[in-house]
Amino acid sequence: MNTSVDYDVIVVGGGNAALCAAISARDEGAKVAVLERAPESERGGNSSYTEMIRFAYSGVDDIRALCPDVTDAEAAMSDFGAYTEEQFFDDMARTTQDRTDPELCEIMIKNSNATMHWLKTNGVRFLPNFGKQAFKIDGVFRFFGGLTLEMWGGGQGLIAALYKAAEQKGVEIYYDAWVRDLVQSERGVSAVVLNLDGHSKTMTAKAVVLACGGFEANPEWRTRYLGRGWDLAKVRGTKYNTGDGLAMALRIGASAYGQWSGCHAVSWERYASEFGDLATTPSYFRHSYPFSIMINAEGKRFLDEGADLRNYTYAKYGEMVLRQPGHYAYQIYDAKVLPMLREEYKKKFVTKVRAPSLEELADKLGDVNGKQFLKTISEYNAAIKTNKPFRPDLRDGRCTTGLEIPKSNWANTIECPPFEAYAVTCAITFTYGGLRINGKAQVLNTNLKPIPGLFAAGEMVGGLFYFNYPGGTGLMSGAVFGQIAGKSASHFAKACMAAAK
Repeated sequence: MNTSVDYDVIVVGGGNAALCAAISARDEGAKVAVLERAPESERGGNSSYTEMIRFAYSGVDDIRALCPDVTDAEAAMSDFGAYTEEQFFDDMARTTQDRTDPELCEIMIKNSNATMHWLKTNGVRFLPNFGKQAFKIDGVFRFFGGLTLEMWGGGQGLIAALYKAAEQKGVEIYYDAWVRDLVQSERGVSAVVLNLDGHSKTMTAKAVVLACGGFEANPEWRTRYLGRGWDLAKVRGTKYNTGDGLAMALRIGASAYGQWSGCHAVSWERYASEFGDLATTPSYFRHSYPFSIMINAEGKRFLDEGADLRNYTYAKYGEMVLRQPGHYAYQIYDAKVLPMLREEYKKKFVTKVRAPSLEELADKLGDVNGKQFLKTISEYNAAIKTNKPFRPDLRDGRCTTGLEIPKSNWANTIECPPFEAYAVTCAITFTYGGLRINGKAQVLNTNLKPIPGLFAAGEMVGGLFYFNYPGGTGLMSGAVFGQIAGKSASHFAKACMAAAK
């Protein structure tokens, strides 16, 4: 085993949180190394598969400050609204059933707007998400759900910008660097053991930041912690998030925290590949379901498709699909809403059945109880209250009455041909359980004391998310706590150097 050169800070991971930590530590003067398990062509972790980021803002001026390319004409025809810190807090409390860690949640939200500007300073470009987070109503694009902006180039654009910033600042990047263990000395965590270039090596550091994801790509751990059937879920993102960082931290006494039995999981193309693929994954989203009814193999509905805006239900509905017979379902649409489906429904990587009548659709599906399918749609159509207008950009209250499973918003009859059915299954994005950290991103041990020299950010942080998730919050959490972890690690390294003199 070879021992290599010292660094002030080693960052384990190569996604949004890791890069924010590396840049932040470097900005504080630290000598920094990033150890990315993936090859360069697959770098970026789950961040490469993302699109949008959630942050608090007060109105159009905040948006234009982050998006200088927005023209006066575009601003005039857009209703960006506002998304206040109070709304952000409410969304976190509501989706997590009031379990989110109040200290961590407050740090994330209070720093969210400033973090957007920090990202912009480091080369990340933003633009309004007209295509997926706005509907044109009376000639005005009305944004909804707190996800107003996306990154230029999506997640890959974000990652490319952050790698460029890190490299320009002098951060050293290692690819195919699989970290397997942490090494402790009298002063705390002082090295990592990794596989690099076909050899086992030890890299020493004064501080280590763990930002290498959850255990979503590990079917054995998914079954152990999430439960039976989770080994059958697709993996929406990277195949490299197998819980290694969590395991090595737990081995040295780190405190597990948060909902280890919970995860972010979405409705996904039924015949998608096992893991994410940057070339095809954007085509696998099936997020127009609020305008559908979802029917399982028995021909029955099993969830309230219109319970809330998509941004607040998509991360929990994947699990509900996984629980269905055969682990699949169909989203059913009629001609009235087909023009409103998101662009990925029109891509070639889609399992779609189209028919001129519901009877023919039921027959074509093949793996659905056709008689019950037709009965379900008939009962659903008869239960719709039509006294409220359909408004796709807000919770319109257009609902059903008298059904065992209601539809609370966006309830339209399914009666206008042609009809389309889209086959979906479950894909896991990330796991909610993680490590316990404090406000300085220090990892705490089971005595709830900081483990000297060890910090964490991103998916590895437990306690923020339970049961559900407001879309786009993971990127913000990673960026906020990545910055904090990098800065704290750099300060710890400086203190070590001062003590050694």
